[in-house]
Amino acid sequence: MTDWEIALIIPIPPGSKEERTKAVILAGGKGTRLRPLTCGMPKPIVPVLNRPLLEHILLNLVKIGVKEVVLTVSHMPDAIRDKMGDGSQYGIRLYYVHEETALGTSGAIKNAERFLDGPFFVFNGDILTTINLDDMAKRHLEVRPKVTIALTPVENPIMYGIVETDEHGMVQRFVEKPTWDKVTTNLINAGIYILETDVLKYIPPGTPSMFENYVFPKLLEVGEPFLGYPADGYWIDIGTPEKYLKVNLDLLEQRGKSIFTEGESRIDPAAEIEPPVLIGSGCDIAAGAKIKGPAVLGPGCTIAENANIENSVLWEGVRICTGSSIKKCVIGERSYVQEDCRLEDCILGAYVVVGKGTTEWEAKIPPKTFVSPRT
Repeated sequence: MTDWEIALIIPIPPGSKEERTKAVILAGGKGTRLRPLTCGMPKPIVPVLNRPLLEHILLNLVKIGVKEVVLTVSHMPDAIRDKMGDGSQYGIRLYYVHEETALGTSGAIKNAERFLDGPFFVFNGDILTTINLDDMAKRHLEVRPKVTIALTPVENPIMYGIVETDEHGMVQRFVEKPTWDKVTTNLINAGIYILETDVLKYIPPGTPSMFENYVFPKLLEVGEPFLGYPADGYWIDIGTPEKYLKVNLDLLEQRGKSIFTEGESRIDPAAEIEPPVLIGSGCDIAAGAKIKGPAVLGPGCTIAENANIENSVLWEGVRICTGSSIKKCVIGERSYVQEDCRLEDCILGAYVVVGKGTTEWEAKIPPKTFVSPRT
């Protein structure tokens, strides 16, 4: 066992009342669709409401009593481990299983097999949801299928893979990206599963494979019981910058119309702040600055006189100078927007300098995206 796989807090005694379902979070992706935000940071720890994405997933699992979580990591694993630690801050045990080469969704689970006994959750590491995981677990224990898969309704199912079930909720078929004439349901795979360990025998070791196009069809082929769990509640994957911005603003609005502060900041009384707004610690907001929510400011941001921030997310240490307007943007870590800029629907990577007077149509490669100079 390597240092990646050593649990750093006291184990829970087998049979204890505290013992609950384990979970595996698939956190090995490179996040290429989320660039430039992921040029210098792995997707699993991009900040959502100033907290790592993984933290939100872990806290959802903690609420239902999960005590042990395996993170399957591949891209920039040290950055993930440094940020998330041993799990003790969340009251759980974290194991790290490192893939030297990408093994796919099911291959990654097979790689973590030695940590798994009894039913366990599987989470795609780029999903945030309010699906009732406790009820999903109870349903799994009632029916005792080999797999329970969370299903979520979407408006446009042709963009996804639909999941057909019978009158008892048992999965019958997966249809990947159907044309409209083939759409029989608007329920799609939500990227959340409960698996019995028997399923692992269908996954080849050390070989890339995917649940969606290999393991799940195989289970249906051999007649293993496979339950669909239709779920209400908020659900989103943050695979693109547009969805990343949306999830931050959505979650902040769900908290209510307030100004939320984290630690001490200097906010001039003449600044105008329209909630909901989240302000990280150590920010400096000058007189005449306007912030219209929903908006998120990371720690140590500086908003100068007469600057305007609207429906945007600023990462740590961002500086917005006098007279600049930022609307529907994501601004990466320690980027610097000089005076009198007008940016709308733009994505900036980390450490970008935007010159004085820049307007959004001057952004390049691709349109309305500023790529970090570190790439």
